[in-house]
Amino acid sequence: MILHYIYDPLCGWCYGAEPLVRAAQAVLPVIAHGGGMMSGANRQSVTPQLRDYVMPHDRRIAEYTAQPFGMAYFEGLLRDHTAVFDSVPPITAVLAAEQMAGRGLELLGRLQSAHYVEGRRIADEAVLFELAHGIGLQPQAFETAFNAVDTEAHIKDSRALLSKIGGQGFPTFALEHSGRFTLIDIGPWLGKPRDFAVWLSQSTSTQTSPATVPTCGLDGCIN
Repeated sequence: MILHYIYDPLCGWCYGAEPLVRAAQAVLPVIAHGGGMMSGANRQSVTPQLRDYVMPHDRRIAEYTAQPFGMAYFEGLLRDHTAVFDSVPPITAVLAAEQMAGRGLELLGRLQSAHYVEGRRIADEAVLFELAHGIGLQPQAFETAFNAVDTEAHIKDSRALLSKIGGQGFPTFALEHSGRFTLIDIGPWLGKPRDFAVWLSQSTSTQTSPATVPTCGLDGCIN
């Protein structure tokens, strides 16, 4: 059995689910699929309007999941009008880390913390390379892997998978068993990673059900 995780590095609910991903990795293989929520025409510069839009979502995520959001994010990054939110570079970094050392999800967690706690600009290659080196990835090898990734094709495949399994946004979790996919509602498990791991270890089948918490849609967060 495999757990598929369709995510975006700039999706706040994916950050909220990050402890569940780590817990799941101790139970079964987890495959990550970057969805490109803020890519192409959906890249956004940080503006007062964007800050006003995302902050209520972020506060709700913190309430649901107990994940920390730093002042460097709220009062630093979200006030930096030179910053751009672009999903493609961090997805590329995650893919490079996975191809190099099977550490894509580890780097994703580090990028999420850098963004939401430390207020780092994770669309900047220099920041991505620094963070990758910080978890022990050899800088030159990582840069080579980063430059070789076909992120556009990966995002296209991720969106196709999302459509195939009936997911509505990010994050989407689905168990694959014998070629069949079953969506998982993670709502009951947010903030309870140990319970989620126990449930996964005991589950041989699940029922598809609608999500009980908000998600980030294909082009941004929705209620």
